[in-house]
Amino acid sequence: MNKLNQTLLKFELKQNFAYDDFFVSKCNYFAFNLVETWPKWEKNILNIYGEKFSGKTHLSEIFKKKHKAMIITNEEINNNFLNKIRFHENIIVDNLEYVSDEKILYSIINFAEQYNKYLIINSIKPINLIDFTLPDLKSRLKNCIYAKIDKPDDDMIFALVLKHFSDRQIKIEKKIIEYITKRIERSYGKILDFIYKVDQFSLINKKPIDYKSIKKILED
Repeated sequence: MNKLNQTLLKFELKQNFAYDDFFVSKCNYFAFNLVETWPKWEKNILNIYGEKFSGKTHLSEIFKKKHKAMIITNEEINNNFLNKIRFHENIIVDNLEYVSDEKILYSIINFAEQYNKYLIINSIKPINLIDFTLPDLKSRLKNCIYAKIDKPDDDMIFALVLKHFSDRQIKIEKKIIEYITKRIERSYGKILDFIYKVDQFSLINKKPIDYKSIKKILED
């Protein structure tokens, strides 16, 4: 596991997926609005896609709590999982990249369509661009709503930085956050990595975060 993944794992373990902690901006509004307006969907299958740490799982957890959905992870897929999802109107397949068996994914989609269930599939890239080998699966995946979570815009970066600093009781001026927003790489993973580095800097040096320290961390 590389250094960035180790850093991000620590953030994953701390998440509580609360509704009020999900910030909405232009980059994720379409996906969020679909979750909010269920069941007024044109189709029963929704594919939410976007880069890692973009909030797909958080959004799915919100949907789960609001609409009594069942989230299926790779660890939970076994011979009895179809019997389990039978009792849920809404089904979520999180982290599609970890579901290696195409026949299982086909079974879930087929089951959802057969019993008129609603299905959310989370993935890094749109599922119609994934190189599946099962012809029937490719055909079924054409009948989806696609909701992309774009790279973070200025509003999202500002909100994420402010929220994480506040959670860690790191005091920082608004104009410094604006400075960060204009200079940091537009990647959810890189933003979390940056927050972690600032947190470590603050703990070690025990002094306020200023422009000089922020510039140094951004250049690392």
